[in-house]
Amino acid sequence: MKKNHPTMWYVKKWSIDIGIDILGGVLIALATYNFAAASEFPVVGLNGIALIFYHLWGLPIGKVALLLNIPIALCCFRILGRNFFLRSLRTIIITSFLMDYAAPLFPVYQGDRMLAAICTGVLSGLGFALIYMRDSSTGGADFVMLTLKALNPHLTLGKIAFIMDALIVLLGTAIVSKDIDSLIYGMIISFLLSTVVDKVMYGIDAGKMTLIVTDYAKEVAQKIDEFTARGSTFLKAEGSYSGENKDVVMCACNNKQMYIIRNAVKEIDPNAFIIIMESNEVLGEGFKAH
Repeated sequence: MKKNHPTMWYVKKWSIDIGIDILGGVLIALATYNFAAASEFPVVGLNGIALIFYHLWGLPIGKVALLLNIPIALCCFRILGRNFFLRSLRTIIITSFLMDYAAPLFPVYQGDRMLAAICTGVLSGLGFALIYMRDSSTGGADFVMLTLKALNPHLTLGKIAFIMDALIVLLGTAIVSKDIDSLIYGMIISFLLSTVVDKVMYGIDAGKMTLIVTDYAKEVAQKIDEFTARGSTFLKAEGSYSGENKDVVMCACNNKQMYIIRNAVKEIDPNAFIIIMESNEVLGEGFKAH
């Protein structure tokens, strides 16, 4: 069988990355220029700071964001690495170009401000998530966020983004609109953006995981398999107070199946101790491939 040449694989991957950068960049540009700027919303990241320059002096959003990226990129280069830096540099240039030259070709939304805020948060969240999933970023605040993520792996990107962006929203409101309504809309946008990023990156493959402490482990596992076609894992445990050996059934499933499993366990063992946890992502047989 003829093997694919490494160069062809690289060209295919590079083409996909470029396509995702363009799609994500268009979504971010539309959200920023066609919705947020027209409604004078304070928005997140370096685009939010660039919007301040846009409102005060009419400077192009994309070019200002590009210039602001330079010192931050140089500071974060060592932690994030050369390859990530180069991918992000490509994304920054594409997004900045689309912001200044593609977004103005589309009509600016002049309708209800709440709808504008929702569109800003959802569109920008989708754009950022697509770019993050290709292991790239739009630079600036993204560099800072991903650096903090590298130093604190337990934090999600959405939570880090929400904290940082809330500060930028407050700054934008104080300098540009000086309007409490704009501050509220800005916080709504920040919340929507972080929620969409987390849902797209982690929520698509999210589910539940349960730990069931029961005297009828085999029967419980059989019911789980019968009702949901999910396998289970038996864990051995010991009660800290009684010192008795206990069987624990561990099972990962989707959100809908957890309700079925919980009812099945209650039917077999009403005294079972059930722990239900959120799982951001499940990989393996029956779920998303590695």
